[in-house]
Amino acid sequence: GNLEWLDKNKTSFLIMWRRPEEWGKLIYQWVSRNGLTNSVFTLYELASGDDTENEEFHGLDETMLLRALQALQQEHKAEIITLDDGRGVKFF
Repeated sequence: GNLEWLDKNKTSFLIMWRRPEEWGKLIYQWVSRNGLTNSVFTLYELASGDDTENEEFHGLDETMLLRALQALQQEHKAEIITLDDGRGVKFF
């Protein structure tokens, strides 16, 4: 369940330590625990910022971070937005 094929010919794959939904849950727990709902973050702030330094998702690859945020977006807990300097996310 933690392997995902990246191409139709099954020549390359991604092995995930955690599924995107699990990463999303961890991120949202951090947001809720710190009273940060209705806040906007850049992807850089989430993955590399000082505030997330002690969190498991700190340093998470941007591709996996986006997948985690997309899972939260499907649950109506976040919205991925475009900012002047890249992408960001607003949490609900």
